[in-house]
Amino acid sequence: MIHYHGMPLSGGLQTEMVMQGRHAFVSFAHASTVGLVAEISQSFALDNGAFSAWKSDKAFDLNGFSDFVAEWHRHPGFDWYVMPDVIGGDHHENQKMRAAWFNLVNSDVWKKGVPVWHLHEPLEVLRDFCAAYPRVAFGSSAEFSQVGSTVWWSRMAEAMEICCDDIGRPKVKLHGLRMLDPTIFSHFPFSSADSTNVGRNAGLDCRWRGPYVESLSVRAKAAILIERIEAHASASRWANTSHSSQNLELFG
Repeated sequence: MIHYHGMPLSGGLQTEMVMQGRHAFVSFAHASTVGLVAEISQSFALDNGAFSAWKSDKAFDLNGFSDFVAEWHRHPGFDWYVMPDVIGGDHHENQKMRAAWFNLVNSDVWKKGVPVWHLHEPLEVLRDFCAAYPRVAFGSSAEFSQVGSTVWWSRMAEAMEICCDDIGRPKVKLHGLRMLDPTIFSHFPFSSADSTNVGRNAGLDCRWRGPYVESLSVRAKAAILIERIEAHASASRWANTSHSSQNLELFG
């Protein structure tokens, strides 16, 4: 499993050097970080930044994101990007957004994109994605927006029944958006997952109390968090048939 760490990291350039040999997830909302990431990381993926734009009450810049992906998609460290989606939109709105994106970009850019199946969308949409794309991303949304909640686990169990075969092997590569938590990703047969956990928590002094850790630099704290996350892997297959938050075959 690939562990993608969201950028930027607290502490600036010196802290971000901890990404040497790691895998990075760069949002279009923080496009300025991609230059360093491309030079020092093992690989990187691009997020469309639609959520950040939505939270800032700004219109999503579809053309700007197109230029951003076009500039970086041929870099040897580039893996894939998240196709534009409509935050809070239904599956019809997201279908229109994908159609607009298809008409905007060339075939080389299009084929490197990954669609997002939002958990509040019909399961039929997920089934279609698994038939049409080599990788699908899961986005927690609407009543399923809280990753790890009881309703979230139930919905993810339903989704796994769609995108895995009869012995739990994923039919396509699966990515968990905001799911880079070992207590989450170790239950699913993900090929990759991301979060901004390291970026948000490395610089929070309130999370690092006590005589043994207070003197650590932000870079050291970031390295500790990364090591703890990457010590775990995803499950090799989906083994949950009871629609509960328990997978009986964990290799993470």
